[in-house]
Amino acid sequence: MYDHSLFLRTLSEFSTKLLSPYDVDTVLRELMDRLTEVLDLDGSGVALARDGRLEFTTAVPERLAELEVAQIDHQTGPCISAYLSGKVVAISDLDAQREQWPEYCAVAGRLGLASVAGIPMRLSGTSVGALNLYGTGARSWPEEDIAAAVVMADMATNYLVNASKFRQQEQLSEQLQRALDSRVIIEQAKGIVASEKDTTVEKAFTHIRAHARNHNVGVGAVAEAIVNLGLKI
Repeated sequence: MYDHSLFLRTLSEFSTKLLSPYDVDTVLRELMDRLTEVLDLDGSGVALARDGRLEFTTAVPERLAELEVAQIDHQTGPCISAYLSGKVVAISDLDAQREQWPEYCAVAGRLGLASVAGIPMRLSGTSVGALNLYGTGARSWPEEDIAAAVVMADMATNYLVNASKFRQQEQLSEQLQRALDSRVIIEQAKGIVASEKDTTVEKAFTHIRAHARNHNVGVGAVAEAIVNLGLKI
């Protein structure tokens, strides 16, 4: 049975991480480390979907990357099945799956793995990836273990979504800053042109806008040239 106390501490700790910026690769690896510990696994991995196909993302320990990559290369295995079906695929003994997944089982056997479970990562009813849980011996995969793994798969999905929102916010902030910086430059350019032509800033802006239109460039680019390059219009 999984370590319930560690599971609760993990949820609390990783929920807190959602509140500040983070590196997705690092967090997923940390989450796989903790998942392996919570469920007393011999390893775990995660693959994420891109253009309808799973791609290897991380494996703990690193040697299991070979099995993750083999699964991705052949697009067969429990992780692939979990992703495509949107359902948990729990295998107690991989020997029984050698005909279905020959390449996967061959690599798993070479790595000393005998049991595996694929846990789908889902967002709004759509599969976005899958977790793999690995054991060196036959394993029954109790319902409570699978339920805990599903919660942690949901946590991993939340990290992906949240990271996207963080990036969107960063992009919005960058766009706002660029707009503010451009406005400062334009105001400076208006003052320069108004002084040179002995006119109002409103008419100066009309000159800047006309110059931009006549030369098929942006007003901001013209303003920057006036301020930084001494452009005369």
